Amino acid sequence: MTVPETTETTETTAVAATTATTAAAVGEASGAEALRPHAEDAFADELKALAAADDRPRPARWRLSPWAVATYLQGGTLPDGTVITPKYVGPRRLIEVAVTTLATDRALLLLGVPGTAKTWVSEHLAAAVSGDSTLLVQGTAGTPEEAVRYGWNYAQLLAHGPSRDALVPSPLMRAMSEGMTARVEELTRIPADVQDSLITILSEKTLPVPELGQEVQAVRGFNLIATANDRDRGVNELSSALRRRFNTVVLPLPATPDAEVDIVSRRVDQIGRSLDLPAAPEGLSEIRRVVTVFRELRDGVTTDGRTKLKSPSGTLSTAEAISVVTNGLALAAHFGDGILRPGDVAAGILGAVVRDPAADRVVWQEYLETVVRERDGWKDFYRACREVSV
Repeated sequence: MTVPETTETTETTAVAATTATTAAAVGEASGAEALRPHAEDAFADELKALAAADDRPRPARWRLSPWAVATYLQGGTLPDGTVITPKYVGPRRLIEVAVTTLATDRALLLLGVPGTAKTWVSEHLAAAVSGDSTLLVQGTAGTPEEAVRYGWNYAQLLAHGPSRDALVPSPLMRAMSEGMTARVEELTRIPADVQDSLITILSEKTLPVPELGQEVQAVRGFNLIATANDRDRGVNELSSALRRRFNTVVLPLPATPDAEVDIVSRRVDQIGRSLDLPAAPEGLSEIRRVVTVFRELRDGVTTDGRTKLKSPSGTLSTAEAISVVTNGLALAAHFGDGILRPGDVAAGILGAVVRDPAADRVVWQEYLETVVRERDGWKDFYRACREVSV
């Protein structure tokens, strides 16, 4: 027997439909104007071209074959001439190992110092494998267990008691039930007891829901990518039981200055286009200068190996170099002649180097006077740094 709709039901349905339509419209608009589109949106054309050209075997529920995923990350040219831009500049073998791990029953842990593109790589891996990089748990000191397992809609819970309708799935639970790739950022920042809630998920591929006497079993295609950085050792160390559930891939700093300059140039160009900043055709020399300063202070020795240097407390990562150059490009565009000059990057370098006002300022001053001051072609940079250092 069909139950006629009541006025309340009809109104509720109408409101729900209106809300859904509004939400879809807002989502579409915000996607078009997103400051930083998700990887699967920003590189949708490349992913589509790869899928069309990809005739290799694909694991269950993967959008691309492992070969195509690696090509998406590392770049290449397809038979039809489509150019796939590199998302990660580094050893191809590392990417191949990471992709292969995701095709097995072991989770992937991307480890490295801050600024080695761990988050960037994890996002693009998820986008290429599952077409969705948004199933994300951000690790912090306050991340609760509900963020990893599940939570409750307390209005539903109080009104009707525990039920599937009252349950709010975590990104991991959704990934398990849909055969997708989930991500956990900054795993070692999550409290140890919350970390350990991953053990059952990763070993048994199931998530018990004792309140309902049920469980969610992972379907084929599910896996997890976690990131952690070397500087966080001792914050919340991973238990040996949890670490065994991961295959660890260490992402190194760029091996050569040229590789780091290439990475910085590519990312600055991408960020600049998203911010409508003009291109800086003559900015390569300043990018190389920023990279040189960061590498020398990071390594504790000048490029020629002749002068030993003190290293500051900060990491001086490639990501920070990208930030310094992007900020300098904005200064040049809005308050200069559009050409990236030493004065545009000097303040950013100072802010990146001097994290500890007492110790790091001494390191920076010594570097300025013993290295920068004496280097040919760096007089303008020296004067700009002296001006902002006063």
